[in-house]
Amino acid sequence: MKSTQLILLMLCLSATAFAADPTPLPIGSKAPNFSLPAVDGKTYSLKDFSNYKILAIIFTCNHCPTAQAYEDRIKQLVTDYSSKGVGIIAISPNDPLAIRLDELGYTDLSDTFEDMKVRAKDKQYNFPYLFDGETSTVSMQYGPQATPHVFIFDQQRMLRYTGRIDDGEKPGTAKTHDTRNALDNMLAGKPVTVDKTKTFGCSVKWPGKREYVEKASAEWAKEKVAIEDLNIDQLNALIKNEGVNYRLINVWATWCGPCVTEFPEFINMNRMYRNREFELITITLDDVARKQNALNFLVKKQASAKNYIFNGDKYAFIEGLDKKWEGSLPYTLFIAPGGKIIYAKQGLIDPLEMKRIIANHLGRIY
Repeated sequence: MKSTQLILLMLCLSATAFAADPTPLPIGSKAPNFSLPAVDGKTYSLKDFSNYKILAIIFTCNHCPTAQAYEDRIKQLVTDYSSKGVGIIAISPNDPLAIRLDELGYTDLSDTFEDMKVRAKDKQYNFPYLFDGETSTVSMQYGPQATPHVFIFDQQRMLRYTGRIDDGEKPGTAKTHDTRNALDNMLAGKPVTVDKTKTFGCSVKWPGKREYVEKASAEWAKEKVAIEDLNIDQLNALIKNEGVNYRLINVWATWCGPCVTEFPEFINMNRMYRNREFELITITLDDVARKQNALNFLVKKQASAKNYIFNGDKYAFIEGLDKKWEGSLPYTLFIAPGGKIIYAKQGLIDPLEMKRIIANHLGRIY
């Protein structure tokens, strides 16, 4: 595992125990009731699934790499077992206000209710996706340890299995299919052979972890912000991108209203992805005489990425950056290692589209 992946994994796992962290519901326990909103516009409670002989509740989320690795497998479980009387629902336990930007390095979406709606539509979820992130009260009663975490209940809604979906996070690598085995045992009227397993994935972002978001904000505010001159030869080297990082380049100016409007989105993306093979580079086309003004703007925006001010002929810059560019600001490029331009946009970007492109190229799972 690469060092940057290890950093994100450590953040995601959040090994430090919190006093508020719950313990998993014991085998044989009754399913706690709930009343939670879902992405389909409905509000669901336990009784809404009373027609199912077996009910599997999976605590999962949008942002976690492990959760994303299991999305298609959850959908396949629904396809394979719904006709057999098995209901499968998902609940997101995460408080969106307890998620740091640098925990979003493998995703385009966080865990807000609105983000959940987008994710469910994008992936065409075939199961109810419920939001408990406002208080996490229901999730605290079940006690998921990571995302995803499965709880399977019999017809009397007594817990018969809790744990992982299978033993292989990377799609196609699983050898033991614990959730399927538990469902097959229960459908056959047999005791569940293995009724509890460990789970692996991102720690649940309980409301008590909001302090870590505040801590991160304080840390980022202290980071050094600088700006350097850039000439045409240096620009050519940036475009060639002979390193290992994907390179997001934003061209802007302090006098450009749209540039100023969208600039914070790039700062967020830098904080999300910079622990991976990614770097943000900003280049202002302010006059060199206004270099201090540009730096003042960057400091206010906490832009601790690599920042440049171009010192040379603007038209040579336009031709050197991208011959297809007409010259209007802002302008954004996403360049792969080796110099291939993946994305180019004159004018305001769509932040979600941009993050989706970045996440898809960097990869969404460990």
